Amino acid sequence: MELLKLLGIVIVVVGFACKLDSILVIMVAAVVTALVAGMDPVSFLETMGSSFVSNRSMCVFIMTFVITGTLERNGLKQAAAALMNKFKGATAGMVLAAYGVFRVVFAAFNVGFGGVAGFVRPVVMPMAQAAVESDGKKIAPEQLENIKGMAAGMENITWFFGQMLFVGGAGALLVQNTLEPLGYHVELIGLASVAVAPAIIATIAAIVYYQVLDRKDTKRYHSEQLSMDGDK
Repeated sequence: MELLKLLGIVIVVVGFACKLDSILVIMVAAVVTALVAGMDPVSFLETMGSSFVSNRSMCVFIMTFVITGTLERNGLKQAAAALMNKFKGATAGMVLAAYGVFRVVFAAFNVGFGGVAGFVRPVVMPMAQAAVESDGKKIAPEQLENIKGMAAGMENITWFFGQMLFVGGAGALLVQNTLEPLGYHVELIGLASVAVAPAIIATIAAIVYYQVLDRKDTKRYHSEQLSMDGDK
């Protein structure tokens, strides 16, 4: 009888495997789980409501997607590209390097920008692409994919290490609460100061690494483009 309470998990797995409507599958699984567990409608609604309230911050990303989509529809990508056209000699590696420094500094104050989907794709990527396409150059599809990976990597690295610089951040509190029962008292300020060196080293390493990759890609794909133009 206890195993029947896991029926909701089976419904979710089967529903997703059959590519059914996600929200419908989750709601059906929730209702079935409540019925099998013997919950009355009032208790079920109370549980759903309390769970939504306690996890309401998880819905913030929905607002980010809506805002980002609205800005993109009104020319956000074009504005970012036009901004880069004003800077002669800029490269995709320089754009990513500037964003890396910018990101780790704001991460130290626990300021988020929406991550890869909310900021990197609609803002950083068009700027990096415009830097490559300056002077009438065309960006190769493979080079564009590489820049996407580098931009996402820069976001993840700087945010991962930068957020540890914020006193009272989730990562710092997790470390403190984990070590406290084991007899190790950790001061949040001390933990943040220890994280400064790794954050700086990780950011510099990412900037140097992506600069090298960007120069290799620029040299390779630019040479291929010149070769193709010569054949024509």
